[in-house]
Amino acid sequence: MREPVDLRRQRILAAVQARGTARVRDLADELQVSVVTVRRDVEELTREGRLRRGHGVVRSTLPVPDAAPDAAAAAGDRVAVVVPVRHSYLNEALHGARTVLEEAGLRLALHLAPQAPGTERPLVERALADGAHGLLIAPRWRARAEEEADHEWLAALGVPTVLMERRPWRGSALHALDSVCSDHWYGAHLAVEHLVGLGHRRIVFATRHDSPTARSLRAAFAEIAEAHPLVEQWAWALVAPEAGADGPYSADETAELPALMRKVEATAVVLHGDVDALMIVQRLAEEAVRVPEDCSVVAYDDVVAGLGSPPLTAVSPPKTEVGRVAAELLLQRLSDASGGLPGRRVELLPRLTVRGSTDRPSLDRPAI
Repeated sequence: MREPVDLRRQRILAAVQARGTARVRDLADELQVSVVTVRRDVEELTREGRLRRGHGVVRSTLPVPDAAPDAAAAAGDRVAVVVPVRHSYLNEALHGARTVLEEAGLRLALHLAPQAPGTERPLVERALADGAHGLLIAPRWRARAEEEADHEWLAALGVPTVLMERRPWRGSALHALDSVCSDHWYGAHLAVEHLVGLGHRRIVFATRHDSPTARSLRAAFAEIAEAHPLVEQWAWALVAPEAGADGPYSADETAELPALMRKVEATAVVLHGDVDALMIVQRLAEEAVRVPEDCSVVAYDDVVAGLGSPPLTAVSPPKTEVGRVAAELLLQRLSDASGGLPGRRVELLPRLTVRGSTDRPSLDRPAI
């Protein structure tokens, strides 16, 4: 599936702003698109005043801290940030972290982990070898086994480390590691209560299943819907077959969403994340199902949900705040010479933005 232009440009902007300067060819390699595509995006962002162009390089319009007088001093002021490549959700967290770190006089070194298991570890080791003395990290962790494989080495890094949007298992080697994440149970609760409040009683939930967030959301939706006295019937499915790596799944869980919605007689659907939600709205339109007249849609992430037609009602995790609070937590840990601070877990509450994709169920709606 081709990535939306606005989403790709947002990722270019985040990458350049995180570093201050980036080569066009490097951006193309990281985003896995052509150099021509990146140049076209950069030209548009430059016209908007959000970037500055040079000969083969792109510069941020935001102020960049003065370089340290020598390499050793620069390394001493460096904090590494490791996030998955092609992950727009975490770009906003990156913005929040960068603001805090730069105000504290620290340099942020961004490392993008490719879409393959185990790619974070060599990046972290390289960052530490280059002199980074603190780490913010959001491992991809497509499956639980991948997460477990990272526990021991992450716990033994020997430098202050904060997990972003990742919640350590109870009793695991990472249990005492600092972490900042969104309360995705509360986000699921907001979505369900909004739809139930409009009168919807039959709801389909569709999420990815290739990240800790996706798995947390599935568990939250199941718990909330099963216990809710006004939800008459519900079902969960993968937003797309490739969105799950943990299988096996039942026939309903891998069903085409319109077919599952017909089976459940659903009047509403909640989808994680935005791009998948926008694609489903298009698919429903092809089958003459109108949103919100025939079916209400809630997206989860709110990165590009507001750009849809209609704009999608969406749960918005506090992405920028996650990065900001994680960076503040890391700064406190770096300044704790005695090592007396206890490990901390911080959860931030999402919010719901109501737009044009949700309404009361129509009494004379056609069968989906």
